Amino acid sequence: MAEPTVLFEVENRIATITLNRPDRLNAMNRELRDELREAWQRVKTDPEIWCVIVTGAGRAFSSGADVESLASGGFGPRDRWNELSIHERMRVLPFPRRLMVHKPVIAAVNGVVAGASLDLVTESDIPIASDKASFVDPHVSLGYVSSHEMVNMARRVPVAWCLRLALLGSKERWSAEHALKIGLVTEVVPHDQLMDRARELATMVCENAPFAVWGTKMGILRGLGLPIEYAEEIAAGYLEVVEQSEDHEEGPKAFIEKRKPEWKAR
Repeated sequence: MAEPTVLFEVENRIATITLNRPDRLNAMNRELRDELREAWQRVKTDPEIWCVIVTGAGRAFSSGADVESLASGGFGPRDRWNELSIHERMRVLPFPRRLMVHKPVIAAVNGVVAGASLDLVTESDIPIASDKASFVDPHVSLGYVSSHEMVNMARRVPVAWCLRLALLGSKERWSAEHALKIGLVTEVVPHDQLMDRARELATMVCENAPFAVWGTKMGILRGLGLPIEYAEEIAAGYLEVVEQSEDHEEGPKAFIEKRKPEWKAR
């Protein structure tokens, strides 16, 4: 039986998703894409998962789409893709899509991240990087348009930097420190400390009220690009929903009683 291309572990309400094709630098083929999509679906639906870490096995985070699979048509018939609506396409993509995964996602970038897999960084909520990480987008060097990858990145970093990475293709590569400087990642740590730091951040997230965390994430993201009054209305809607939860009562009660709150995600 073939080894899974995605490893999925849950401990202390933290799911760790590991891309597991180290011999191919975790390049995205059809199997990895499908297993990753299933992993995100489990994240969304499992009530015991409150936060997620995504990383790569071996010395790479992910080198992007597997070029051999692209050349051989290994990702499936293009006609079927063209039949899907934009919303259906979003459901089958192997990336978290911040508006579709309401639980916080931490990207632990352990090595090179390229092309399509850049989405796993720009779509995460707290991206951190090893000092050995690097970032490159070779799409145009292979004859492909860099599409959703750069659309998402342009909402995370200054557009001029996004264009530079996209238009220079494989001739431009960013270090972890440069990614930190322009805001693509939020922290750079020594390589051997990356996963410990990712788990530390995930633990801190899980110490907060889960409904409040999820509502805060969605309130911020759904308001991006909207006039402030509309964005505030969206955030207020999430606030009103969370105010109906048991956890909303638990927080002030625990504070008054000077004890650690016992969150139940209900």
